[in-house]
Amino acid sequence: MRVAIGLVVCMLLAALPPAAAQYDPTQTPVWPGDPIDSHVHLTWAALTLDVNNWADEHPDIVDLTSAGQSELGKTLWVVRLSDWSIDTKANGSAKEIVYIDGGHHGNEYLGTALAYLTAKWYINAWSEGNEEAVAVLQNTELHILIMLNPDGNDIDTRWNINQVDLNRNYNHYWNTCPTTQPGSSAFSESETASNSDYMNTYVTDADLYVTMHTGVWIMLYPWGKWPEQPPDWELFWRIREDVQANVTDIPIQNANQGLYPNCGTSRDYGYGHMGFPTFTFETDDEQFVPGSFEALNERLEEEMNVMRYLINNVWYWRARLDVQSITMEDERLTLEVVNHGRASTANASLEHLNAAGEVVWASPMFTVNASNATNVAFDVNKDRFEMDGTWNLNYQKRVIDAAVWVNETVDSNVSMVVVEDEGGFLVGYGLFNPLTVIVGMLGVSLLIRREDEHV
Repeated sequence: MRVAIGLVVCMLLAALPPAAAQYDPTQTPVWPGDPIDSHVHLTWAALTLDVNNWADEHPDIVDLTSAGQSELGKTLWVVRLSDWSIDTKANGSAKEIVYIDGGHHGNEYLGTALAYLTAKWYINAWSEGNEEAVAVLQNTELHILIMLNPDGNDIDTRWNINQVDLNRNYNHYWNTCPTTQPGSSAFSESETASNSDYMNTYVTDADLYVTMHTGVWIMLYPWGKWPEQPPDWELFWRIREDVQANVTDIPIQNANQGLYPNCGTSRDYGYGHMGFPTFTFETDDEQFVPGSFEALNERLEEEMNVMRYLINNVWYWRARLDVQSITMEDERLTLEVVNHGRASTANASLEHLNAAGEVVWASPMFTVNASNATNVAFDVNKDRFEMDGTWNLNYQKRVIDAAVWVNETVDSNVSMVVVEDEGGFLVGYGLFNPLTVIVGMLGVSLLIRREDEHV
């Protein structure tokens, strides 16, 4: 039904006088400007007007920048959204980072529209005082490159102006799958080179990357080249379970199995090279028509609900280790650690630092599975540890080799408890806890006083 309606729209638009279909910068743009109230797809010129207006009208949350230029010199606009009055979260920790791009394929208009609508939803909702939007923008940076292929968009073609499929042009097993028009080499095109440069410069620590397309209603995670599940399959499967249980029943699959073998994609580059959890969001099962009978915000309502879910929960899309206890007994150290995140880590280690901040002991590597409590034990020499030392956890955010490493200080309230066998009784005390030291000193003074009284 939608296809038939789309064809009718095409014929009606084709019947317009030629002058009405041409962009005249001195006149009101043909495209109405805002897909929320529109049924016509976005042009680069209209996008340029809109994003600059957003920046002018909402400087408190909109920071407009460019990732580079298309082959024909059109600016690749990136809308950065956050509460820019604060640099960090309220607790002083860094804000989470979300990266989104749309419009790799010029004729996949709904993917571009979803990227646009994601930015627009948070701008509108922030202005209205929406609690969800305020919480997100106070704790998160959203970086949204709405239209990566403006040249292809404006001439209604999948390819860029050089007839290259931009989503086969990335340096991740480039041109090793059956494909067409991947370019002369990886990153041969200014659009993909600019996108990669932006990832490697501004969003290296992103905990979510969504690239938006159109064609089949599905979400695809790595890999495209192989049918096997990626190292972080637990994370992707958990997201699938949560989305399908709480938002929509959209299929969420490995890209090779869910679509077809595909290499050199931004999705697999984002995961395999950058270490982000990544999704290709195929927004609909239609394309190739210049307009939509339904208003686009209604057409893409389910997809927007998914995006809001992913963004609201971005804190969970990595391993987040939390030490519960450190216990020493008979030269053996036991560590209890909880993972609050939804991703596993395969190479965590506990470190002890002296007062100068030097690592004087590090445990062997250990694994902590997603949303899991783990106990691990190591043979140690307790003389290596200092009373005024501190503890750190060193680990990768996800299992994939490209994932970012983090080194996080263990909560100072967690002290090492030493358990010794004295006359058949086990006595536990916190070796590095200041309160324990004070209590111990009081105990010694009381003992001396009693001895004096006895004498």
